[in-house]
Amino acid sequence: MPRPLPNDSADNVDRLKKTISNMEAANEAAKTAEGAELASIKESNDRRKEAIEGLKEEIHQENKSRINGYI
Repeated sequence: MPRPLPNDSADNVDRLKKTISNMEAANEAAKTAEGAELASIKESNDRRKEAIEGLKEEIHQENKSRINGYI
């Protein structure tokens, strides 16, 4: 099993923007999707929502750490 890549917090803002962009594109695709494809899009967007919240929290915590001199 491959080892997970280390978390590079330097690209969190870019990852957040890309995830939001992907979610918006998926929402557009969902307008014409049906059945299994629509269900798949909804499931993916549910995961994206969780990822977005996690990234926002991580960015917030990192900014707080920078202010406090931990990073």
